[in-house]
Amino acid sequence: MQNSFRWYGPNDPVSLSDIRQTNAEYIVTSLHQIPYGEKWKKDEVKKRINFINKYNSSNNINLKWNVVESIPVHNNIKLRNHNYKKLISNYKDTIANIAKNNIRTICYNFMPIVDWTRTQLDFKLPTEGLALRFNYLQVIIFERFVLQLRDLEKRYSSREIKNAEILYKKMKPRDLNNMKFSIMGGLPASETKYSIREFKKMLEAYKNVKNIDLKENLRDFIREIIPIAEENGVKMAIHPDDPPIPLFGVPRIVSTLKDYKYILNSYDSESNGMTFCAGSLASNINNNVYKIFNKFKNKINFIHLRNVKVEKDKKSFYESNHLNGDVDFVKLIKMIVKEEKRRSAFKKIDIPMRPDHGHCLLDDQNKNTFNPGYTAIGRLMGLSELRGIIKAVQN
Repeated sequence: MQNSFRWYGPNDPVSLSDIRQTNAEYIVTSLHQIPYGEKWKKDEVKKRINFINKYNSSNNINLKWNVVESIPVHNNIKLRNHNYKKLISNYKDTIANIAKNNIRTICYNFMPIVDWTRTQLDFKLPTEGLALRFNYLQVIIFERFVLQLRDLEKRYSSREIKNAEILYKKMKPRDLNNMKFSIMGGLPASETKYSIREFKKMLEAYKNVKNIDLKENLRDFIREIIPIAEENGVKMAIHPDDPPIPLFGVPRIVSTLKDYKYILNSYDSESNGMTFCAGSLASNINNNVYKIFNKFKNKINFIHLRNVKVEKDKKSFYESNHLNGDVDFVKLIKMIVKEEKRRSAFKKIDIPMRPDHGHCLLDDQNKNTFNPGYTAIGRLMGLSELRGIIKAVQN
């Protein structure tokens, strides 16, 4: 595997020097300064590569940008309305311009309105480390008491709504602010940091969009971009929904084995592949991550290794240590190494992998600026644990 580390660019509190000290050799990044929907110019991509290279030398590990994560997909493309044709044209040009800079893997997702969603950024663990958490009842609280939506009974049981009301009465103002900030765009790589009015406006845009509508929109998008990826030798890797369940009454369509079968069959190409994110998939208890891996192993173009612990309600979860969650990483890494060996019969291929998220540990807890889930020490710990398993399995 290509040991990689996500980096949010020159303004990331985690520096390239910090990343080099983790023993990662590759950078996973994006041009976050470019607004969603705008074309990435070839020179802008090259400028970022030059920035990375400036900190490489003959005396250290030379970090290389191997995966774009991600080129965000604009909501107008997901809805196929307004200027979506122009936005798709920009997306195609962006793929080509990335390839001209010899980057051949692109991660993307098709999550409506918001990207990955959590409700708490500082869930305290028994170790006193801080983790990200998704509390299902807090989603109901957000809809009922923040957005003040009126159709909750269509999505939640009366028992769930009652339990959410009980929890709401116990929550402190700080907890409520944490929840609102997280859901409405406070997490890294979020498209927009919404106001309540803007969030409700986006929900209204998706009001009549059914599961099949969104699937067909994704299928049509894939059929437009994959030929460009093929021409340029690029492997696209669609990330699963996180969490892989419908939120706010809006469907999510990259959540299950069945979903991925539809997506990967929509256009038969080596360029039409997946990001295998163990933590995202495992947060839905109906997903068998090992079965999903085996089913689509020849379509896996990028790997996120993150672990979760699903809670008693079977819908909430928190992000655990990489080795202590619901996913058996020894078993999974054995499967990944076996797949890499299979591929090496044709051509030596190491699949890009990064430790996904990490706890906020040690003095990272005292820093005022950091990206939730992307502190340096927690991810260093995760990568170290994963590298140990990889080394043991390969031997």
